[in-house]
Amino acid sequence: MLQPQNRCLLLFSIFWFVLSHSTQAFSLPLGEIDEEKFSVAYQGGESLVYKVSWTGGLKIGELHMEMNRVDDESGERYELRARVKDSGLFHFFYPVDDTFITIVEGEQRLPVSYYVRQKEGRSYEATRETHYDQQTGAIRYRKNEQDWQLYKVDGVTHNEFSSFFFTRVLQLDPERPVIVPTFADGKRHEVVVRTGVPKRISDTVRGDVNVIPVTPVMEFKGLYDKDGDTVIWFTDDLCRIPVRINSKILIGSLTAELVSYSNPLCVDQSHRHREIPEPVLRERELGQGD
Repeated sequence: MLQPQNRCLLLFSIFWFVLSHSTQAFSLPLGEIDEEKFSVAYQGGESLVYKVSWTGGLKIGELHMEMNRVDDESGERYELRARVKDSGLFHFFYPVDDTFITIVEGEQRLPVSYYVRQKEGRSYEATRETHYDQQTGAIRYRKNEQDWQLYKVDGVTHNEFSSFFFTRVLQLDPERPVIVPTFADGKRHEVVVRTGVPKRISDTVRGDVNVIPVTPVMEFKGLYDKDGDTVIWFTDDLCRIPVRINSKILIGSLTAELVSYSNPLCVDQSHRHREIPEPVLRERELGQGD
């Protein structure tokens, strides 16, 4: 029987990145926005639903994510909302219903607040709040009704969710790893984002698509423990849709497959996927669940 923290790991490790010891983070540049992708993939009105499976295709939960514009005077404030819910037999062993809400603002979509509500097992419930002052580097955090803890960082920073969405709209180059600074575990971390060579995945919710594998790597645990590499597969088009997320964990692997997607700005991109990239011609095309 899996221990509680390992059960949580199966649902949440898709977000948390692992350390790459071979990269000198301090020598890499900060990630820069690809304006063309940014105008489509980070403007609100987006909804993504994933089926989360453990090794062998056993479905253990669902992940729902939304990114919507928040009405305010600036017009540059957005809500990133995610909910993780258990599924099937997993519910009887360790029910999970967790919600994550991040408010970001400005051209860099930096977080101003982060709220987590955890409901796990038969009795565990907790809330976590984080507030970010990007101008002064002051970050306040508390769990439940405990006293606020104050942290000070040098430079602007993302959190674990805003970094995920921000990575989608970066200029991605296999020859050029970049940095996305991220706050977790009380520190500002220099997160290395690596881009792989193009691949192709068949039978996705968007059909047969060319994808760009991206591996963000981190030296922190985040809200949940994890182990092994995480790869996010973005469609190689204007929408940069994360159609698959795969993570090696302590016991087997975890895969999130996109099963539903909507974004009014993401018009038909099929013309971007008619030609098969040269690296794919030399290798086996990936199928559903590979």
